[in-house]
Amino acid sequence: MQSTVGASIAEVGLAAAPSLLSDRIDTRDDAMRAFEGAREAFIAGNRISMGELAAELGVDRTSLFRWVGNRDALLSEVLWSLAVPTFVQAEHAAEHLSGAPRVAAMLTEFVDGLINSTYFRTFLRREPARALRLLTTKESPIQRRFLATVEWLVRRDLGDEPLGGAIDPAGLAYLLSRVSESFSYADLISGDEPSVERAGAAFRLLLRVDG
Repeated sequence: MQSTVGASIAEVGLAAAPSLLSDRIDTRDDAMRAFEGAREAFIAGNRISMGELAAELGVDRTSLFRWVGNRDALLSEVLWSLAVPTFVQAEHAAEHLSGAPRVAAMLTEFVDGLINSTYFRTFLRREPARALRLLTTKESPIQRRFLATVEWLVRRDLGDEPLGGAIDPAGLAYLLSRVSESFSYADLISGDEPSVERAGAAFRLLLRVDG
């Protein structure tokens, strides 16, 4: 894992897994304009259409693709930009806790944010295959960023030998991320209802949190 010493929860994922587009967004006005337009459309519950976005920006599709890459690359950055404030909100909600209870509470709060986000659930229902590919595989940087963020939490709150050294931080982060995905996207993966309660119970069990 790339060093993220001194990083905040809002920064660690992007620092660990930057992309060509994330770099362009930081340095080029055209990429930033396209990203902001796509993000606004997504939050409104609309499908991100490269043709419609190009028209709104007053350019042709070729220029838009040159600015941001393909639609998946743009979607990935939009999705991560919305995950970051969800993590920040989760951190604030659990700031009165420490150690394993804080990690469990934060991840439960994060899952709650995903399950109860109307525009996010709209995207999952509209494009389930693409959503799972971007969110749960290495097809996009999202999973690498999510894993890096969870590992950062584990190291911060449980140290470099979590659970008495029974597992390394990266391994525990991987298990926690899979729990998060399993309950957040249960309707897409297994046909079950997404469940904050079951996710929270699984996090507490895995982290050995009593009660």
